[in-house]
Amino acid sequence: MAPEEDDVETTVDVTIQIDTKTARALESPARREAAARYPSFILRDGHGAKVLSEAINDAKPEAGAHGLTDDDIDAEIEEWMAERLP
Repeated sequence: MAPEEDDVETTVDVTIQIDTKTARALESPARREAAARYPSFILRDGHGAKVLSEAINDAKPEAGAHGLTDDDIDAEIEEWMAERLP
């Protein structure tokens, strides 16, 4: 499928690396089907940024309990993005 095609009705197989515990959970066909819908949901129409932002905000209290500040977290995110995004 060409990248310029934008057909939400067509699906393609994508291989990703996950931990073994998660892989065992995905042995269930129902869980696999549900998990397969998730990337489309979070990546389409800007949902991904909102979901990521919410996840980071949820993790900040625990990070703070381990001595990380918001500035530390923001710097890590910026470094991560700089390494991966053009």
